[in-house]
Amino acid sequence: MYIDSYNSRGFTINGNRVLGPCALLPHSVVQWNVGSYQDITEESFSLFWMLEPRIEIVVVGTGNRTERLHSKVLQAIRQRGIAVEVQDTPGACATFNFLCHEGRVAGAVLIPPPGETSLTYMGQDKE
Repeated sequence: MYIDSYNSRGFTINGNRVLGPCALLPHSVVQWNVGSYQDITEESFSLFWMLEPRIEIVVVGTGNRTERLHSKVLQAIRQRGIAVEVQDTPGACATFNFLCHEGRVAGAVLIPPPGETSLTYMGQDKE
């Protein structure tokens, strides 16, 4: 799984366009039903509880700024033995790509960063 690029409308993941917020699992991408970081609840992460092998870390991209999630949400994730990293979406994309490159079992939930600029992350060498 690799995030090729992102913009205010969504993401390009493994060459496929995904509109809006999304959740990245080790072998799939699904729409994530949140409008902003304020909509993120413990239930928003429930799909990660059921995965085998267990996700080691979930990277959360909260838009164009790093925003605080409710402490109950963070505690619920950590109580299930999953590390969580909250960042702005550009940083979260880079972190997720790095973790996958390192062979970690990682997941991500990403909210597209608002704004008119389209950014492309170019961290992976294509062979």
